[in-house]
Amino acid sequence: MRTNLLLLLFFVFLFTVSLSAQETDTDSYPNFKVDGTLKNKYEYATGTNMSRFTIRNSRIGIKGIINTFSSYRAQVELSDEGKFKVLDLSGTISPLEGLSFTMGQTSIPLYNSYVVSPSDMMFANRAFLGKYFISTRDLGINAKYKFNLGTVPAGLEFGLYNGNAINDPVWKRNMSIGGRIELGTMDGLRFTAKVYDYPNNDSTHFLFYGADLRYEINNFKVETEIMKRDSKTDYYTDMLSYYIQSAYRIPIKSKFFDYFLPAARWDAIDERFDEKGFDTNRLTVGLGLGFIEQNFSSIIRLDYEWYFINNSMDIFDKNDQMDSDKLTVELLFTF
Repeated sequence: MRTNLLLLLFFVFLFTVSLSAQETDTDSYPNFKVDGTLKNKYEYATGTNMSRFTIRNSRIGIKGIINTFSSYRAQVELSDEGKFKVLDLSGTISPLEGLSFTMGQTSIPLYNSYVVSPSDMMFANRAFLGKYFISTRDLGINAKYKFNLGTVPAGLEFGLYNGNAINDPVWKRNMSIGGRIELGTMDGLRFTAKVYDYPNNDSTHFLFYGADLRYEINNFKVETEIMKRDSKTDYYTDMLSYYIQSAYRIPIKSKFFDYFLPAARWDAIDERFDEKGFDTNRLTVGLGLGFIEQNFSSIIRLDYEWYFINNSMDIFDKNDQMDSDKLTVELLFTF
């Protein structure tokens, strides 16, 4: 508890210093920037007539450039449904243009930020494949190389990790290994394919692989992804999930808001692979009201989820509300 309090005071101090220095030249070295996310939700499950308020995320982080070839990143979760977590603790070296090596606790080469990062997500709740497959971070080393294939921007990513999720530096005989290839950019058309081998222990060994495609132009974007989890042991089942989601930002002139953001998503998850189709399907529709300032942004989201269940799944057994139709009201601040 004392360590957590010291970390909190340290990040608050950095945030205060960052605000007072936000007009300084960011091209000078060394430098730093404090960022954060506060995500509050109200949920009402129509199937059980139950409701709750939650602080889903309260993240604060610091990142900066030390010199022309090195940088760092640190981020903590002050309350993830009541739990304190250290998320990112890493340093990056860039010896050549386009090439970088990141070592420490960092992201694995499997997920897109707009599926798992609270500040980038299109909806209040994550897609199934971003929530139920595997942790988004681990302790290890990650290499990235960005280049051009003719006129097409491309990237390669490779990572080697402990394979025991975050904040647990265990000794391992077989480490996790993964990679990703990327074609295109976030503006326009982009495609990625990825694979991740996760040998955690004698009972848990998964192979993840998938691909995603997205297109964004002006204020419109559409994204789709499919991911498969193959279990290499008899203790767990295979799992398959996909989603397709889209949103259109409508600029408005208002005293309080800068845009409307209507959005829709269809996602599904399956572990039986029988003739009934995917075990669980979900339709989510949402409307957001947002504003953007120089250093801050905010959005109020109103989402509604419909669940279509062909077979019950253990991942929803925590409580009856998990796979119930639900209304969610979210207030998200980012800085």
